[in-house]
Amino acid sequence: MSAEELYSIKMRASKKENGTDVHISGAEKIVEAPDVDIFANALIERGMHHSKGEADALNLKIHKVCKENIIYLDALSVETIEVETWEKGQEEIKKYLKETGIDNPQDVMQFLDETYAMRGAMLLDVDRLIRLEPDKKRGIRATNMDQERMKGDRIGNEKNHYEEAIVLATKVANCPGIIGEICISDDPEYVTGYVSSKEIGYRRITKMKRMGSEKGGRIFLFRGTDAEEQKAIDFLQNQHVIVRNVPKKICKKSDMKRAQKWDKIDKALVSLKENHLFRAMKTIESAQSSHVTIDGKDYVLMASNNYLDIASHPSIKSAVVESTAMYGFGSGGSRLTTGNTVIHNALENKIASYKETEAAIVFNTGYVANVATISAMVKKGDTVFSDELNHASIIDGCRLSKAKIVTYAHNDMDDLRKKIQENPCETGIVVSDAVFSMDGDILKLPEFLDICEENQLFSMVDEAHSTGVIGKTGHGIREYWQEKRQVDILMGTFSKSIGGEGGYVAGETRLINYLRNVARGFIFSTSLSPVTMAANLAGIEVLEKEISRVTKLQYNVKYFCTQLGKYGINVKSETAIIPVIIGDEENALTVSNYLHENGYFISAIRYPTVAKGAARLRVALMSSHTEAELKKCAELIGKALLMK
Repeated sequence: MSAEELYSIKMRASKKENGTDVHISGAEKIVEAPDVDIFANALIERGMHHSKGEADALNLKIHKVCKENIIYLDALSVETIEVETWEKGQEEIKKYLKETGIDNPQDVMQFLDETYAMRGAMLLDVDRLIRLEPDKKRGIRATNMDQERMKGDRIGNEKNHYEEAIVLATKVANCPGIIGEICISDDPEYVTGYVSSKEIGYRRITKMKRMGSEKGGRIFLFRGTDAEEQKAIDFLQNQHVIVRNVPKKICKKSDMKRAQKWDKIDKALVSLKENHLFRAMKTIESAQSSHVTIDGKDYVLMASNNYLDIASHPSIKSAVVESTAMYGFGSGGSRLTTGNTVIHNALENKIASYKETEAAIVFNTGYVANVATISAMVKKGDTVFSDELNHASIIDGCRLSKAKIVTYAHNDMDDLRKKIQENPCETGIVVSDAVFSMDGDILKLPEFLDICEENQLFSMVDEAHSTGVIGKTGHGIREYWQEKRQVDILMGTFSKSIGGEGGYVAGETRLINYLRNVARGFIFSTSLSPVTMAANLAGIEVLEKEISRVTKLQYNVKYFCTQLGKYGINVKSETAIIPVIIGDEENALTVSNYLHENGYFISAIRYPTVAKGAARLRVALMSSHTEAELKKCAELIGKALLMK
């Protein structure tokens, strides 16, 4: 190849979706012979790594270009229109169309929807509103173009949306019969688009679609005769063009990158607020109990997991003071280095005794306990069967494990059996909440264990919301069902009825030894403070001694459900969690705010904690709530639901 020769390099990358080739990325360059290998490698790298996914196929075409056939054009002038929202960006398109002499901008814009699935652009007769592309599925491909570059210029594999768009817009604007162009990128991370024509130049509009949307398309606006129509198609697809003096994107220092990198975050926050999914924290100024102080005002707290109201029990406070005097506060290291004390060992022994297992291990939180345990028990090639309404910590543990995840219908043992038969595995685990945190219903433990035993699968149950709540003495799921068999992996927390902090797993000694040596959430975490361990230990002792708290909580559940029934709110629960389903997210917030105004703190639970359209009040009762408080709360909820 002669150093002065020019070569066209074209790259197209695609992937398979449902048996169909889907376009991912495309680009082209016109370069001198010595630069062919550099630009070809850059385009290959670009095609293989794209935000729209990994390519299954990549085509690269290189051919010589006859210099005499190249047209050199000066780049269009550039103007930027800053808009706050994509909706305002769409209004700017309409203004542009009117400037271009189009009297029916809305009719033209309706064709944008048809461009999203096209590989090329639409060629639209703006007067007759007729599509002119010979191949409607493929569209018109404006190709054979690049910008002029100085000798020695190189380019990386990243896409320069700005410069490449100006090159294309300049060629299109100089095409016979084309009076303008509308372009919205299909890149989900790029929301800036443009409109252009020879008269107005290249007009960037900073937001033309929602962030994250893959909807993008291009319309070439045509006005002319049938003969000019074919000339336009030939020019767009075959004429080689090099654009001179393409302007570099110049930003003020304050605008550089910062606006772009935060745009996705800003849009997400706006979307959360628009859809009534934005969350803000209320600051409690008093101890966690059935009554709390917020902004100096007293509220009946009916949203807390402190079900037995022992978080500030005198015995726990005394344990904290005594352990602080003896051990100080910090633990100083992970359990496997310097962070293990006699009080850590005592708590684990106490948990094992309380849950009637051989041993136990403490984790820093219930979330970590689930994530670390599941990811230690199953790996890639194994299978985990998970209830569809399991807690997020279980879901995340399943994902982190890289095992095959099979979700079965909520608390449906027939579906679980079916899914196990359809997904045979050598090593597997079946995991479920004992009491489901959003609905308050209870796992069918006996049948659950039957299925695990029949199929030689590990059983794992999360008792976060069952300990201290169900069973005659509050011992949890096994006591509730009077089940003698043990669960292989019994997980729980100290942060609910026990009124403390942290999580644990109880089971056979070999299980606990394995987790101590393999569970990354245990190995690589500084251990909880000895003070926290002492508080947890005292909390379990209170739970064992003061069974009347469990009895009172169970009475409150029945009483409150009866009171709600008087207002046509038919809920059934045997646990401290009583969901009042509202559905609409905005309505759920309205009811929650109404209760707050009347002295009751009850959270509105919305997506993604629960499914969209399944927003609810999650009432969480305590043993210390009085009948008068529960009766009044039911009345307020009834009134609020009538008003919404």
